[in-house]
Amino acid sequence: MKRFLIFPCVLCLVIGLLVGILLPVDLWGEEMPSSDLPKKFTVPPGASQSGGSSSSSAVLDTPPLDPGENFPLLVSACTVNRAIQRRDWATLSAYVHPERGVTFTPYSTVDLESDLTFTAAQIKGLAQDQTVYTWGFEDGRGDPIQMTIQDYIARYVYDSNYTQAPEIGVDRIMTGGNALENLSEAYPGCRFVDFSFPSADPVNDGLDWTSLKLVFQADGEHWYLVGIVHGEWTV
Repeated sequence: MKRFLIFPCVLCLVIGLLVGILLPVDLWGEEMPSSDLPKKFTVPPGASQSGGSSSSSAVLDTPPLDPGENFPLLVSACTVNRAIQRRDWATLSAYVHPERGVTFTPYSTVDLESDLTFTAAQIKGLAQDQTVYTWGFEDGRGDPIQMTIQDYIARYVYDSNYTQAPEIGVDRIMTGGNALENLSEAYPGCRFVDFSFPSADPVNDGLDWTSLKLVFQADGEHWYLVGIVHGEWTV
């Protein structure tokens, strides 16, 4: 898998193309400074790939972006990202797969038998949902993760502002640790976009990395959200 840098001015044009041609709505809201735009994209040459990858890997030459293949997926991912950031549950629910729903995974390893799945209707009304769910177990301590869905999203989905993520991977894990990265195996036939912060503070030497991986299934011309996988450094 090859990776490359896109300078902010070029990437600004890419985002503008996404918004103006493929999705004629306000994707980012207020105008974003070019310095805040993502600096890296990883685009697959063909089939999806998985596996841990440090953001410090060497940057190699790559062929041009294939807008027909990747731009619609990126538009859907950026729209979902922004909807979560804004707590716009109506927009988020519109992207949830109408039959599969969306499955939440608190750490990198996906377990579809135990991870919780919510329907589009549940997502649309989650602001009124005060149910305390058991989402899994805390890393290290092993205590049950028992939270409302709103509290879970604040801690295990949107623990960083991923609209400002400095790295975005398409069908590739941008930052990984010692947890099993089995997203592609758990969601065969699907594609994903990884919004990654390789480090929040350089003094922590990457031990504070976080990521938001959005998994989509194609249905005709539509990309439906089927998985939200949170990643962070684990012991």
